[in-house]
Amino acid sequence: MSFQQGLSGLSAASTNLDVIGNNISNANTPGYKQSQAQFTDIFANSLGGADSSNTQVGSGSRVSTVAHIFSQGNISPTNNPLDIAINGQGFFRMDDGGSISYSRNGQFRLDGNGFVTDANGINLTGFTADGNGVIDASQPTKLKLSTADIPPQVTSTYDMGFNLDSRQSAPTVTTFDANNLKSYSNTTSGTIYDSLGNSHILSIYFQKSATSGTWNTYATVDGKVDTAGAPIGVTLASTALTFDNSGALTAPTAPFNVTVDLAAINPALGAGSPLTFALDLTTATQFGSGFSVNSLSQDGFTSGRLSGFTTSAEGVVQGSYSNGQTKSLGQIVLANFINPQGLNPMGDGRWLETPSSGQPVVGPPKTGTLGALQASATEDANVDLTSELVKMITAQRMYQANAKSIETQDAVLQTLVNL
Repeated sequence: MSFQQGLSGLSAASTNLDVIGNNISNANTPGYKQSQAQFTDIFANSLGGADSSNTQVGSGSRVSTVAHIFSQGNISPTNNPLDIAINGQGFFRMDDGGSISYSRNGQFRLDGNGFVTDANGINLTGFTADGNGVIDASQPTKLKLSTADIPPQVTSTYDMGFNLDSRQSAPTVTTFDANNLKSYSNTTSGTIYDSLGNSHILSIYFQKSATSGTWNTYATVDGKVDTAGAPIGVTLASTALTFDNSGALTAPTAPFNVTVDLAAINPALGAGSPLTFALDLTTATQFGSGFSVNSLSQDGFTSGRLSGFTTSAEGVVQGSYSNGQTKSLGQIVLANFINPQGLNPMGDGRWLETPSSGQPVVGPPKTGTLGALQASATEDANVDLTSELVKMITAQRMYQANAKSIETQDAVLQTLVNL
């Protein structure tokens, strides 16, 4: 039996060396999970069943399985925003023409149609987003990131916070003239946008009245005034600001409409006219300090071109545009299994579902048992190269020892033949 035992030991040791060699060869493969040869002993059965005596000698050893170790690999930063690492449990869900597989290799790219794929052209799956950036989480599908320009948004609200100096005297010129500095006390300006994304300069003028605590308000767009300096094409629903003796605004108490006749200002633009937006001055104050603008915001913007991507820990892919806006373009999903050891490896860093693995639990990252994502990074192989080299030495000694047992049995047999 020693020949059989030695031969089985050689076979097991050879397989172990193959497994170790494969681990070493994939030490630089992103997302690779190391393998481990697991051994068991062999006992012969008699015709009547297992030998119940205490003198039975085993028939050697064999490799019972080659198991994958799904421990976390180190995460290394990269310069590619579509390189994504999983920190925790889960797999990327990949779609190859309807055939679903699972991977830990997060090196992705965009193909010519905007789909996110791996190096082999296999599609990453996730939840899609509509034109407004609303994510549809009903069903994972091939993840496509729109590279279209973001359309402009017309200004609908304009908020301004400021302080008017209560110590100022009323201007000597009482008739407002945008070209005459002596006809108003203070002015400030900001940008508004029309329906085509064209920007316009909104200038607001404050003229202190002879009546205490009262200020007259005027506005121009793109500096358009008549020969007397009066605004052209701009109508304010409220033209006076009043303050009490503590400096708080008493009127208007709510935003009021500003209507801009763009056709009167520049008919060549072709934008929708009139442009109407709500001007909110309700945070204005009148204190004994200099004129200052504390806040200025509006909700319009011009069109923008996609300039980059970012991916959150929750898997939401956010597009950044040249106009400073951002929009959700989709969300990556992950899948996890009750028994990842039951997955069937198919090469290229991918695994297939089997009855032993159980069905996948699919969902957004950072939900349930699913890990978080890290953008501009890849997960390294979880191979400890030093440990594998030590294992190789041990496996080599195991192979040599089994070969030695065959050599010894051969010498014993040769002695018997020579008697």
